Amino acid sequence: MKNTNDSKNTYGKVTTAEDVGRIIRAKRKETGVRQDMAAGMSEVGTKFLSQLENGKETAELGKTLRVLRKLGLNVYIYPRSADPIKD
Repeated sequence: MKNTNDSKNTYGKVTTAEDVGRIIRAKRKETGVRQDMAAGMSEVGTKFLSQLENGKETAELGKTLRVLRKLGLNVYIYPRSADPIKD
C-alpha cells in the first residue's frame, strides 16, 4: 500500500504492523488531532502511540484496538477465501 493523501490508498487491507501504524497516523492527521491528544483520548501513552504509528510489531493488541476505535476506525477479519479486497 502506498502512503498518499488519497483516502482510497490510505485505508484498506492490512498485512503488516507498518500498515496499521500508517493508517492510524493518516487518520489522526486527517482529523487534525495531535499525537498527545489522540493518546489521551485513547488512554494510552504518547510513547505507545508513537511506536504504534511507527509500526512496532509488539504493540499490545488491546491498546491498538482502543486507538483504532477512538479514531473512528473499524477492524474486520475475513477468511482469505472471502476477502472483499482482492489483490
